[in-house]
Amino acid sequence: MGMFIQPSDPLPRAGMRAGITAVGSLLPDEVLSSDALQREVAHRSGLTLPPRLLTQATGIVSRRVAGEGVYASTLAVGAARRALAAAGLGPLDVDLLLFASASRDLVEPATAHIVQAELGSRAHALDVTNACNSFVNGIDLARSMILAGRARRALVVTGETPSRAVRKDPADLVELRDGFAGYTFGDAGAAVVVEAVERGGIVDVDTETHSEHWEVGGIPGGGSRHPRGDAYTYFRGDGHELRGVFEKVGTAVIDRTLHRTGMDWDGFAKVLVHQVTVPYLERFAELTGVPAGKLVVTVPELGNVASASLGLQLDRVFDELTTGERVLFVGLGGGISIMTMVWEKS
Repeated sequence: MGMFIQPSDPLPRAGMRAGITAVGSLLPDEVLSSDALQREVAHRSGLTLPPRLLTQATGIVSRRVAGEGVYASTLAVGAARRALAAAGLGPLDVDLLLFASASRDLVEPATAHIVQAELGSRAHALDVTNACNSFVNGIDLARSMILAGRARRALVVTGETPSRAVRKDPADLVELRDGFAGYTFGDAGAAVVVEAVERGGIVDVDTETHSEHWEVGGIPGGGSRHPRGDAYTYFRGDGHELRGVFEKVGTAVIDRTLHRTGMDWDGFAKVLVHQVTVPYLERFAELTGVPAGKLVVTVPELGNVASASLGLQLDRVFDELTTGERVLFVGLGGGISIMTMVWEKS
């Protein structure tokens, strides 16, 4: 049998760029406060916890949680519809669909197919997964496919439901501490349209990867190491160790990006950074020197929404950005990986 090659335009013109032309996001309706979550954990575990422990330790006051019948694909589809509407496009105007998320509906098939079936698109569809960097990795992959002439217009979507990996009945304080990072999680969906642009677009991408730290945190269940067992379906991780690794290596990639682009913080209208906790975000600002006014702070009200974080932030500021303004994306993901992307609004 011959190999089927997807029809595509000729290879891109020299100097052609791909950019983000529309964005959408979706939050579940249910709001869960940190105090209510702590009361539930204390009740179900029988542990006595200091008052307002979760709120004071994380700076997170509340988060959104997906209700019954709401899946990772549900949030992705809702965000995708908003992004397509914002671009004035229909589902059939897209020829590449990337579900780029740490969460998924199933181990197999790719959640992208569930999203596609619901949307009614007919694109080449696949999943991209790299913890909390999944969405920005997906945008970069879409950009690469467009510049290679393999796609004309991509829809990159994420649907994050990490709240389902939170252990609410820890057996003891050791188990509570082992899964404490999970109490920061919130659920959300985001989507962007990526296509060729005449000016601006994604002008720089850089990454820093330290895979020797892959065991620092994650959800071990569902793969070939732990195919069964509820105990493996909960998030476990050492938040302090992860933070230490990011502090050690995280500023190098940002310094390189600023040097290579010849820019300083004043050159960016906004700096979108993955947000885990309020202290973590404050430490990031302290280490990098980014002015607080450049940040789009979502973590106190929405928690750590995994890879949807940057998409949510972008959706909040997209319409107020003007042509030629630049935005720096800073992704941080378990594994671990750090990623920067400079995008200029067309």
